[in-house]
Amino acid sequence: MTATTTVGRPRADRGPVRPRRGTDSSQALHAAGFLSPFVILYVLFIIGPALYMVLMSFFHTSLVKPGLGSFAGLTNYAEAFGSADFWSSLWHTIWFTVLTTPPLILLSLLFALLADRVVRGRWFFRLAFFAPYILPSAVMALIWVWLYTPALGLLTSAVTSLGLTAPDWLGNPNWAMISLALATLWWTLGFNFVLYSAGLQDIPRELYEAASIDGAGPWQQIRRITIPMLARTTTLVAVLQVIASLKVFDQMYIMTSGGPNYSTRPVLEYIYDVGFTDFRTGYAAAASTLFFLVVLAVSAVWLVLTRNQEKEGVA
Repeated sequence: MTATTTVGRPRADRGPVRPRRGTDSSQALHAAGFLSPFVILYVLFIIGPALYMVLMSFFHTSLVKPGLGSFAGLTNYAEAFGSADFWSSLWHTIWFTVLTTPPLILLSLLFALLADRVVRGRWFFRLAFFAPYILPSAVMALIWVWLYTPALGLLTSAVTSLGLTAPDWLGNPNWAMISLALATLWWTLGFNFVLYSAGLQDIPRELYEAASIDGAGPWQQIRRITIPMLARTTTLVAVLQVIASLKVFDQMYIMTSGGPNYSTRPVLEYIYDVGFTDFRTGYAAAASTLFFLVVLAVSAVWLVLTRNQEKEGVA
């Protein structure tokens, strides 16, 4: 008898080929080695200070005394809940978020749609809209302080040339927050613009061609194709913008220092004042923890919305 051997083909009775455990463990070890510097730094500079902040909020900690100080229990939290200044600063933060979030979403979407339809020079418009976002907050604040300067600023001159009386942009409590919101719109519009531009690139052009053949106009294409296809991008932009607006500090501190008459003091500046001006870091930690819970709640809402959208997409 002559035995025949099949070269290059696995035998059927050997079963499926199993991956080597040694290879998987070595790959996992290499991955852990690459991730370990980030994990160490993240724990040291993010997780560790956050946990220490929560611990410090239960003590009468002060910058002028060593250690955590005496145990306070929930006294700091009770004081924050009963503080009119805390709630006032929180309202200023929420009001700033309301003033900035809807315009930043709508304008960034509008400009992204317009730039996407430009045939030549599209790169120039993308650069022009994104360029202000790379400016440091101090530079942006100085630019807009000069624009808002009474009798000398460019905006005052423009309003005066129209025969109108220019308001005291940063010195009037009724105009200060609006003025800060306008400066923030110019500064941060580019980030949302880039996100929407990336989302538009992912929409298949065949959908627009088919809609055009069926007689759909530009507005109908935007309403029936573009806006629904950008639903997840809009959700991401909205939540990121809300969180960024809630964490406002730089431009308010530089341009108005919370004034006039504390009408533009956000909650982060209030925490800074009680922590580093009044030296009550324990109470500041309690206020920070409460504000962290607010931001965490917003993030949780975004997570729920995203999962619902994914389930609808699968269905």
